[in-house]
Amino acid sequence: MFIENKQQMDMIRQSARDFAQHHIKPYVMEWDEAQIFPIEVFKKLGEHGFMGVIVPEEYGGSGLGYQEYITVLDEISKVCGSIGLSVAAHNSLCTNHILSFANEDQKRRYLPKLATAEWIGAWGLTETGSGSDAGGMTTFAERDGDYYVLNGSKNFITHAISSSVAVVIARTGEKGDKKGMSAFIVEKDTPGFTAGKKENKLGMRASETACLFFDNCRIHRDQLIGEEGQGFVQALKLLDGGRISIAALSLGIARGAYECALKYAHEREQFGKKIYDFQAVSFALADMATQVEASELLTRQAGYLKDHGERVSKIGAMAKLYASEAAVSVSNEAVQIFGGYGFTKDYPAEKFFRDAKLCTIGEGTSSIQKMVIAREIEKDI
Repeated sequence: MFIENKQQMDMIRQSARDFAQHHIKPYVMEWDEAQIFPIEVFKKLGEHGFMGVIVPEEYGGSGLGYQEYITVLDEISKVCGSIGLSVAAHNSLCTNHILSFANEDQKRRYLPKLATAEWIGAWGLTETGSGSDAGGMTTFAERDGDYYVLNGSKNFITHAISSSVAVVIARTGEKGDKKGMSAFIVEKDTPGFTAGKKENKLGMRASETACLFFDNCRIHRDQLIGEEGQGFVQALKLLDGGRISIAALSLGIARGAYECALKYAHEREQFGKKIYDFQAVSFALADMATQVEASELLTRQAGYLKDHGERVSKIGAMAKLYASEAAVSVSNEAVQIFGGYGFTKDYPAEKFFRDAKLCTIGEGTSSIQKMVIAREIEKDI
């Protein structure tokens, strides 16, 4: 319904599927156990065009739309949520912020490196004391002639250690003023800019997460994205699209959990028959399949609206809310279908279960999505 060029989409899906099977699947548990961020895999992803999916070709990207982007994330996340998360964060946040709001010089300087994964990108909004309340941030950028001096920190930042560049939102005005925050491009070797230790996480363990620190970090005004005071508004607009990527990530995790449970239910026998033949198991799988299909429909609808330049605040939030909660539900049921084996790391169900939970938290919790949806549907009155 939402896919306009099925032949092209099938080729992209097969390419992403083949990549995931050959370059990701054999190493999933090794990376997960040791919390390895496999940067060489992201370089290969860049060579295949998966790190600059929505970046126009003139800037070194693939020049594709959100439907293709959803497909790529779906296929990769079906194999490993961690790699899917990092692909999503790189494409939708740092890279897309520069693509959407930077000037032409900034685009030509950074996008070719980001779109090809020559450089890995990070995006800094969240702080220790301001998660959902992003407007309560305290990281401050003080004007000093032609420079801004940044002081403060950012928390739970994907690629904080391995990134070559970060887009950072910092306060340039009064706390609580939506026009009191600005966005800056900060390169890794900038004096006073450092990263903290890698977080030891429940899931998404191969996707690197750490803090960013700014200690009298001097940034030239040329690194400001847009005008001073536009950073928070830019971030909110960016997150509208970012929610589509987390919905697609959730879709892939749910699909992976469902497919492995379906396969197991046809292999495992108890009481002389396949466990799929027990109504309790087949009905559970029926519910899981329905949740996966519904997640895809909402996510595809959001992608369609985005590709056609329409508002996605409501549908994007709905897609992110539903798909992320479905991923938790489906992966939980997958563990149950595997039984005792689902609780071991010899089978894939437990990893889908661990990875899924972040999808209800990152880029706006489920409660925040409900706030956005409630605000939007009030406009229908």
